[in-house]
Parts: sequence; C-alpha cells; structure tokens
Amino acid sequence: MGWAIALHGGAGDIPLSLPPERRAPREAALRHCLQLGVAALKAKQPPLDVVELVVRELENSPCFNAGKGSVLTTQGTVEMEACIMDGNTKNCGAVSGLSTVVNAISLARLVMEKTPHIYLAFEGAEAFAREQGVETVDASHFITPENIERLKQAKEANRVQIDYTQPIQKDLQNETHIASGDSQIGTVGCVAVDDQGNLASATSTGGLVNKMVGRIGDTPVIGAGIYANRFCAVSATGKGESIIRATVARDVAALMEYKGLSLKEAAAYVIEECVPKGDAGLVAVSATGEVTMQFNTTGMFRACATEDGFSEIGIWPSV
Repeated sequence: MGWAIALHGGAGDIPLSLPPERRAPREAALRHCLQLGVAALKAKQPPLDVVELVVRELENSPCFNAGKGSVLTTQGTVEMEACIMDGNTKNCGAVSGLSTVVNAISLARLVMEKTPHIYLAFEGAEAFAREQGVETVDASHFITPENIERLKQAKEANRVQIDYTQPIQKDLQNETHIASGDSQIGTVGCVAVDDQGNLASATSTGGLVNKMVGRIGDTPVIGAGIYANRFCAVSATGKGESIIRATVARDVAALMEYKGLSLKEAAAYVIEECVPKGDAGLVAVSATGEVTMQFNTTGMFRACATEDGFSEIGIWPSV
C-alpha cells in the first residue's frame, strides 16, 4: 500500500493536430498541479486537503473549463459547479450555479463541513459564500475573450445543427472541434489516496458551452461525476448527461465492492460498456494505491503519480 494521485483537465474531442501553443500550457498546468499534489501527499497532508488544493490550482488556470476558464451559457454568463467527497465517511459537499466564487471546490467543502446539507445552488450558494467570507469577484472576471469566441462559434454551429445530442463539428481558430462544449478544455478533477488507504475525490467545472441557463451536469451529482468510499475515489469528465445516466463514478466503486473487480477492471468496464463511445473519461485511485485513467474519447488531459515512482502526463491514448 502506498499513496497515489491522479488528476484530469477534461476528456473530449482533442485532435492530434492540437497546436503546440495550445498543448504546452495545458501540459505545464497538469505537471505543476501534479507536483503540488505529490508534495502535499509526501508531507502527509490528508487526501481531502490534497484534492482540494489541486483542484483549486486547476480552477485558477484559464487552460481548463473550471474557475477562471469556465465556458459560457447561452446567455453569455458563467454557472460553475463543483463537488468534493471523503472516502472514509462518505461526507460530501456540492455547489452549482456559481457566478462570483473564485474557487467553487472550496465552497463545496464548506457546504460539507459547515452545513447539515450536501448541495447548495444558485442564489443560496452565493449567499452562503458571502456568509463564509470566501473569495468572490465580479462575474466579468470569468468571462474571457476565448470563451466569448467559443460561445459565438457554438451558436453559429447550432443554427445549422439543432440536435443537441450530437457533437458540434465546427473549427475554432483552426484549433480543434467543439464537441458539445467539452473538447480542447474540460472539467477538472483530482483523486488521491494516502499510505493509510484514506481516499478523497474532487471535481469542478464550468459546464457545457452554450448550455441553457440553469443546466446542471454530472460534476456535482454524487455517484455520477464523483464518488469516494473505502474502496476507491473517482472523478469523471465528458458529456454530463451521459455520465449521469450511467452513474459512472458509483458504478466503478460498486463493481469493486460487489463483484470484486480490480480498480482497472471496474473503470475499464464502465467506460467501455456503460457510456456511449466518445462521451466520457475518468481518473481513479484505490485504497491499495492503484491508479487508473480511462477514457473513450479522442483524448483526456491527465496526469498521475504513485509512491513507487511511476508518473505519467498525457493527452491521447498511450501507445
């Protein structure tokens, strides 16, 4: 048994032709966040603290679809969501509909620790944030020129293609395709286990580009985009509606608990058999220090490390 950590910056239609100027900053952000998490685990910080720390850092990066990089709703606004979960106790906290909170993941943890509830959203969550004194900014802080352009492109594509169940294929500055809003950037998440087998998971996102105001995805839904128990910790990414339908994160844990599958077997089964191809990915760790990063999309921004010295940073499938 040893510590392990894995994190992701989203799964989606990430083309192999992704230009270096788009690829390098994201790989650098993954590397930085991985190093941060590894250092925290080596310093014996609890996994719950580690996953919050790493996801906060990912939220602060404009490279991914969370926090500063959150994509825009059809009205041009930001509605962020996040969730955090402790494996030993199954305590969890979730938030959605945030427009001013700098680090949604930290507000989710405050919901877990400072309220009798699990989930707060929209005006209630914003009021709780002010009450707790967490850092907030004007909503315009999150509205970046890149995401204004991304929304414009998505709306243009939708004028031709109104079927929301199908990927939007539209070039964005020769960068990549917008596949239901979660392509070149995506949801962020982190899972960690310490050398005592304590597990935790955290996930955060800006959601789906051009989403309806009020839409909630899988990220804050316990058992869908996130889950942690005494067997494993899971953080999912991809098309939220598909992940919710398949209860992705909980099914990985259930296959381990009730079927006796290994972490890799359980994760591979859920991603390959339970979710439509091209819709999802996940990172997960087990209580015994296993780590896996599975996806059925073109790629997934991801990184992991284990106590025995293994580490990996990747985007596309390993050869």
